[in-house]
Amino acid sequence: MNKRLYIAFLFLSLLFLQVFILNNILFLGYINPYLYVAFVIFYPLREERFPFLFLSFLLGLSIDFFSDSGGINAFSLLFVAYIRLFFVRVFLKKTTQDYLLFDLHAEPFGNVFNYVMTLIIIHHFILFSFANFSTQNFSDVLVNTLYASIFTAILFFMGTYIIRKKK
Repeated sequence: MNKRLYIAFLFLSLLFLQVFILNNILFLGYINPYLYVAFVIFYPLREERFPFLFLSFLLGLSIDFFSDSGGINAFSLLFVAYIRLFFVRVFLKKTTQDYLLFDLHAEPFGNVFNYVMTLIIIHHFILFSFANFSTQNFSDVLVNTLYASIFTAILFFMGTYIIRKKK
């Protein structure tokens, strides 16, 4: 598939999935999956950095627009997009020369799990910190971060397995 077409499909499918389906799910009354963070995980490493950051911000801003959440999704997704390369180097042991041939599915599951969970937890922590915006609710931030991260990771790995199995 063409790279630009893949990125556009990924962007639009995650936007519609999050806005029309996942934002309407409240598991146990308050746990909501935020699967749009998969855009940062699946975006090719070999692409330019500015368009990637711009598209990440635009995806978060679009979700904020439909969710009426005031920019917290845009900030949290942009922050995770900005620090992504650091965690690629830490967990996946990749350098700039490895980016051209990088395939997330070819990496060992343990490394991919640590990479994905770290990005999801950081994203959710920032998101819930800004949503509560109070130190009095810090325990709520941690609990929401933990449960939403687990729910998002389960959906992420199940979806990845289903899509990968079809190929």
